[in-house]
Amino acid sequence: MAVLKIKTYPAKVLRQVASPVKDFTGKTQQLIDDMIETMLDAEGIGLAAPQVGVSKRLIIVGSSLKDGSAEDLLVVVNPEIAYSEGDVLSTEGCLSIPKFSTTVDRRALVFIKGLDREGNPIEIEATRLLSRALQHEIDHLNGILLLDRVNTEDAAAQEIGK
Repeated sequence: MAVLKIKTYPAKVLRQVASPVKDFTGKTQQLIDDMIETMLDAEGIGLAAPQVGVSKRLIIVGSSLKDGSAEDLLVVVNPEIAYSEGDVLSTEGCLSIPKFSTTVDRRALVFIKGLDREGNPIEIEATRLLSRALQHEIDHLNGILLLDRVNTEDAAAQEIGK
């Protein structure tokens, strides 16, 4: 396993719509392992393949990774939001936009369909931090950055505070 370099804004790969994963053999398994190590090293709670320079529909998410454990990690390949409801505002940051955070309106509940690391179908119902992390990482797969979801009042306050 290796810690990969996290691409930061304005890297072009962060604005691309990622391609579906079709192969679940060697290279994909190595990418998954490297992404897990990279996310844990960066102390993040989610990482999308485009953030490490690979334009593929693959995300890693863990809702309680602050302790450095990899036990609750979710690997979701080709994820899709099948259903969502409710709204909740909360502050978010992003490994690809260091030292920046903003208040973002996200869906309170999401139901995700995708594949696990072996290509088996999985379904995830998520609320709270896990819901937020899944939505954030799926945004990366669609070329959407946290900057695109900036709360204008937050942006003005951060600009004034410089």
